[in-house]
Formats: sequence, C-alpha cells, structure tokens
Amino acid sequence: MAWQRLRIRVRAEIADAIGDALLEAGALSVDASDAAFGTPDEHPIFGEPGAEPGTAWPDTEIAALLPENADGNALLIAAAGSLGMAVPPAVFEDVPEHDWVRLTQSQFAPLAISPRLWIVPTWHEPPAGDRSIVIRLDPGLAFGTGSHPTTRLCLRWLDEHLSPGESVLDYGCGSGILAIAARKLGAGAVRGIDVDPNAVAASRDNAALNEVDIEFADADEPRRGGHDVVVANILTNPLRVLAPLLSGAVRRGGRLVLSGILETQRDSVIDAYRAWIDFGAPVTEEGWVCLWGTKR
Repeated sequence: MAWQRLRIRVRAEIADAIGDALLEAGALSVDASDAAFGTPDEHPIFGEPGAEPGTAWPDTEIAALLPENADGNALLIAAAGSLGMAVPPAVFEDVPEHDWVRLTQSQFAPLAISPRLWIVPTWHEPPAGDRSIVIRLDPGLAFGTGSHPTTRLCLRWLDEHLSPGESVLDYGCGSGILAIAARKLGAGAVRGIDVDPNAVAASRDNAALNEVDIEFADADEPRRGGHDVVVANILTNPLRVLAPLLSGAVRRGGRLVLSGILETQRDSVIDAYRAWIDFGAPVTEEGWVCLWGTKR
C-alpha cells in the first residue's frame, strides 16, 4: 500500500492545534498553507526576524503525511476527538514512491554565475576549460547555493571587483559560498561568521570540499577596521541594526557589500549606513538589490 496524505481545511484559530493533534495521533509530518493560494482571495504573509508576525491564513489547509498502511480515517477521528471538535471533511491521496535523492539532485544543475565562475553540485561534472573557477556545493540546511538572486548578486560583485590578496569578511556566511568564492577568486585572508552553528559547520565542510583555507566561527564582533571587503547577504532589518558594526569592520578605503534587500527597502538601508559609506550604483535582479560602497 502506498503512503497517504490527508488534507483538511480549518479556521486559522485552530490550525496549530489540529496540526499538533494529528502528529500526536501518528502523522509523520504536518504542514499548513493558504487554502486560497492561487486565487484572488490569496492571503500573503511576509515577515523578517525582528518584525511582528503576520496573522494566520483565514482559511488554512492542513496536509498530513501518514505512515504506510495507516488508517487515515481513524487517525483523523482520534485527532479531532482529542480537541473535542467535529471531524472535518478530508481528502485522502496516495503519495507515489520516488527516488527522492535522484529527484532532489535533478533540481540542481551546474549554475553559471559569470563566464568563468560556476557553482557545481558534486554529482555533476564541472565545465571544461582551464579558466573556469568552480565552487563545488551541494544543497543543505544553510542558505546559499547560488540559486537565489541575492547570492548571485554578491557572487558577481566579488567576481568583478575583488582584487587579489584582499582580505574578506563574510558576515552571515550561511553555506560559506561567498567566502569560498572570494578565496577562489584570489582573496587573501578570508573569514566567515554566522549566528547559526549549523551554518558554521556546513561552511567548514564546504570549504574542505573545495580545498580552500578559510576561518569560520560563530558570530562575534568582527575586528574593527580590519578588512578590505565586508560582504553581508542577510536581511534588511538585521542589516539596518548592524550598520555601525559592519561599517566598523571595513578599513578606511575598503568596501562594503550588502544584499538580501528588496528594491523597496533600498533607501532605508542606504540611510542607515550614510554616516560611514559612500555608495556606488546599486545592482538589481528580480526585485532584489545589492548595495556596495566605500568606507570614508
């Protein structure tokens, strides 16, 4: 018998409770989404760290993955009964068997950042050519595979502007992709820091895979004024809060590169750094912007 998934629609105020009840009753996983997705009634929810959370979807779809051979009706009855609520109408569907590893791998092909800079998963052959600079990187828990515009913008900036031997700080290093790119593009001392220990561990693994020497560490205050280039691809709210710290990490005459910023948020970030940084022309892609400038 195939794996099964059940889907129910509930009001926002009970979505968390019924999801927890389904897990208690034996569901393997539960996720919630907007039941009106793709319709005029769709209710987008946006947020960033430090921002107030949005309201839940007024009409929420709960999807629960059930164990193989499970009695889905009995599981749903038990979950609803534990909350003292009527059993909601449900749709049951088979989940086809897949080679999930192969399916995941098929979604990540070699990615050309520039004519010479490539991101290549380990299950693909790198492009031919002696001049190619190849970063070996597999998707993982930490952010940064090169597929998101904010990462590509930073990678292209490094490819076009980094001078050999310059020191680089990658603040919020995620997978370590920017630090690794900087090292392969000829940077001198490169350091990456992140608040997430899993990101630091992933960065170290990826640096070893790419045979580059980079110092990765849990986030602490970077050495003030010590870096030729500081790059931070995080989010707008943290970038604004960290303006004094990140600006202080750049030596006078050095350059600061900021990404993770929507075009509509550009001016507020520039204002936060105006006291220290003279910005050049921003670069945009798919509604995202990369800001860069020189430390006075």
